[in-house]
Amino acid sequence: MSGKGNCCDNSAVESFFKSPKAEAVWRRDWHTRRDVKIALFEYITGFYNPQRKHSALGWKSPVAFKQRAA
Repeated sequence: MSGKGNCCDNSAVESFFKSPKAEAVWRRDWHTRRDVKIALFEYITGFYNPQRKHSALGWKSPVAFKQRAA
């Protein structure tokens, strides 16, 4: 990280956070921050990490990639 104002520093993080926001958060109205936190946790642990297809894995889900490699 080279400091404040460098757009290249945050590109990976911004890219990661746009997906959950677009796919989980922006689709509903929320009553509390706690509801949002729970929904994000469930999205990341239940879908984003194990099931979502990733370009770095040849458009396979991490679970499918691990099964194929084993």
